[in-house]
Amino acid sequence: MNPLEPRPIDLPARVDLGLGTDLSFLDDAKILGAPEDPADLPRWRAKLAEWRFGAFERTRYDGSHYEQPGREWTQTAYSVALVWLWDDLLYDVRTGKFTPEKFVEHGIAEFGGYDAIVLWHAYPVIGIDDRNQFDFYRDVPGLRALIDDLHRLGLKVFFDYNPWDVGSRRADRSDSDEFAELVTDYAVDGVFLDTLKEGDPKFTRAIRQANPAIALEGESRLPMARIGDHALSWAQWFADTHAPGVLRAHLFERRHMMHHTRRWNRDHSDELQSAWVNGVGMLVWESVFSAWVGWNARDRATLRRMVAAQRAFAPVLIGGDWIQLTPEIPEKARDHGVFGSRFDLADITFWTLINRHDEDFDGIVLRSEDQVGDWYDVTSGVPITADDDGVHLTVPGRGVAGIVRVGATAGASCRATARRLGTMPRAHVSESAFPMRPAELVPVPVVSGDAELGPTVDVPAGERTLTVRHRRRETGLYDTAPYVEEWKPLPPRLHDIQTVEREVSLPGVSVAVAEVTNAEYLAFVRATGYRPLVANRFLKHWVDGAPVPGTEDQPVTYVELQDARAYAAWRGGRLPTEDEWQIAASVDGFVRREPLVWNLTESEYRDGRSRFCILKGGSHYVAEGSDWYADGGPQDPEVSFKLVLTGGGLDRSENIGFRCAG
Repeated sequence: MNPLEPRPIDLPARVDLGLGTDLSFLDDAKILGAPEDPADLPRWRAKLAEWRFGAFERTRYDGSHYEQPGREWTQTAYSVALVWLWDDLLYDVRTGKFTPEKFVEHGIAEFGGYDAIVLWHAYPVIGIDDRNQFDFYRDVPGLRALIDDLHRLGLKVFFDYNPWDVGSRRADRSDSDEFAELVTDYAVDGVFLDTLKEGDPKFTRAIRQANPAIALEGESRLPMARIGDHALSWAQWFADTHAPGVLRAHLFERRHMMHHTRRWNRDHSDELQSAWVNGVGMLVWESVFSAWVGWNARDRATLRRMVAAQRAFAPVLIGGDWIQLTPEIPEKARDHGVFGSRFDLADITFWTLINRHDEDFDGIVLRSEDQVGDWYDVTSGVPITADDDGVHLTVPGRGVAGIVRVGATAGASCRATARRLGTMPRAHVSESAFPMRPAELVPVPVVSGDAELGPTVDVPAGERTLTVRHRRRETGLYDTAPYVEEWKPLPPRLHDIQTVEREVSLPGVSVAVAEVTNAEYLAFVRATGYRPLVANRFLKHWVDGAPVPGTEDQPVTYVELQDARAYAAWRGGRLPTEDEWQIAASVDGFVRREPLVWNLTESEYRDGRSRFCILKGGSHYVAEGSDWYADGGPQDPEVSFKLVLTGGGLDRSENIGFRCAG
């Protein structure tokens, strides 16, 4: 498999244009590909209609799911953000507070605003201890208030369900009952089905009993039978034809919302253009499990142009007559790479045009027989008119344009909306360079060298070459996105072991031979009165402010990075960096206390959206049953684990401790 090429399952389906052919094979398609010869387009459109009619008969479809009160919002959720719950735009680690207004303002300024948000919460940290996916929601201080604020700001909220979470803490009840309670307690609007095309019937039945209007969104190609009870789905890693094809699920049920996404791409113009001509939405995912894959300026501007018009004319896109690859586009424009759809509802016509070429097309883009009415470019705010030659417009390279014609009988509000969008500047941006955002190492504290650390081993100053191993996963390591511009990465490559050589310069330090104990940390707390900014889970395993008798000499746990740093500073030292820890571990006298716990290091990285810290040493705990879990068990010194940092005290774990350096 070439990771840069679509797999056969991703390729668009070829629509057989022969007479009497069985089209039921298209029921499994992702995209119904367009014909290469424009002369075949009329027959192609007829075949699409024939397939759709047959599919209705085969599935005995009734569409009642989309008429459920309280679920109508899914049909116009054109822009959804998938966000790590602790994204720097959504959570301020300095204050320990959520910042929903900051997040929403960023979405409006950069992407034209979001209609919904998926609050991603557990992967890739789940498995570091026995907390299950539900614990990672329930343990979040202020989560219900955050959701209420997001609702107040106009966003619908999805929770994420991980069906592969089978090896963490097991409750006395089923996943479906656990998640149904979450749906009720947190008033969420939708469920994102991680790794699933469709929800298990028992699971979906339980959550619908909790909230009959709950919306389900699968991660990939949705089976035909589930379009009737899943209101949304991802168009993830869907390859397309040059002339854009038709999204099968949306063609079948126009009220079914799809969200295009290729999470590792630095160029999203293909997905944007497919979404535009199909009348569906986009998923915005700027930080994929702490790997930065932010959108370039051109694609952000394109989405801003799209969503304003989509929201304004949603009834036309959903309920209007849809002419795929409208024949009104002249040959010259089509040869350049200009294609589009036409949507008609009553006295309103909406054309969604795209340009596959890198260069702008400036010329006649439509030859419409009906030139009456008022015409508006609703994507850029440039006045246009239709004359005998047609409609002259600039369709930007790798961009989109939208034209609305409002007839004489259109309502006043529709006319006002078209006029407003047609006079509002919304410029295309040609800059497509990837907006680099390297993760920067947080400066290592300078210490005096007089630290009181007890027994230590020395790590001499100098240059060293270190071999580091890590499991790639979707987090990558350090600041590198692991699958740039790739199609879907699959196991075992998705979870394979990577080895890198690192050239490091060491200042020369002493590293404590063992982890800080419960007794030692108790002395610190009593001497300083230390209390963290957010106390959630702090020293959770202690009773009445002290270690449980018999555990005094065990490694202190349920401390996060700031708690460990505070102790080290009290001792006159700091935490060792990952490199110092790795070298110290090879020196005689370096030991691991029992039970074995991961060690925090002074190797914290930030890129302005996410934070992570390198852990060393492994732990006694192993979450069994899924490759998606965080690594557990004892680990060799050269193994580095990227702990994507959370907030609200959730980093505090029974399997993470620390030692000091100075």
